[in-house]
Amino acid sequence: MRADGTELLVGHVRDEFRLFNVMSGRQGTFTEQDARTALELLAPQPYGAQAYRAAFPQATPEELVETVYSDALFRMPSQKLAEANAAAGGTSYLFELCWTAPVLGGALGACHSLDIPLAFGTLDSPVGTQLIGDEPTPEAIALAHEFKEAWIRFVTTGDAGWADYQPDQRLTRVLDAESETLPYPEHASRRIWEGHFPAPFDLS
Repeated sequence: MRADGTELLVGHVRDEFRLFNVMSGRQGTFTEQDARTALELLAPQPYGAQAYRAAFPQATPEELVETVYSDALFRMPSQKLAEANAAAGGTSYLFELCWTAPVLGGALGACHSLDIPLAFGTLDSPVGTQLIGDEPTPEAIALAHEFKEAWIRFVTTGDAGWADYQPDQRLTRVLDAESETLPYPEHASRRIWEGHFPAPFDLS
């Protein structure tokens, strides 16, 4: 957010929670009970669990866990912040990073923290090499340049370089090997959370 408080650049990655599943060694081990617990804990009440199952009927228990955790902790707070700022008369620019981290054969997807080395251009940092590899591809370098330039443009001019987010169109910059500005990609989750707000996460 810029100093005047009316212009906002905010976003998330597509597969936010997958990093934690992989790094904890839990990937591939989630059960139906795990999915049920995650939906009861994090989906909006009283019908969020049913709504997730209806919206993602082919999802495995692991995919349901990843989706609801990604939504409740990262994706929906970002989307709702952009929407609230726009509704209050501010200018919001929303992005979703969909580019897959190359390491581990792509198992991490577009995971939490992948946006940091791309936004700062620090591909050779510890986080950068952990997620992108020791030798960034031309694709990674080009995406980092695009992302970094968007932040610089926003900080200096208040314009991120793509159409701003409005509640009727919900335009979002989808950052990938070939980036596009599209309606908000996580539309199924957005509909589930319409009229609901993620509860603050108890770190204790």
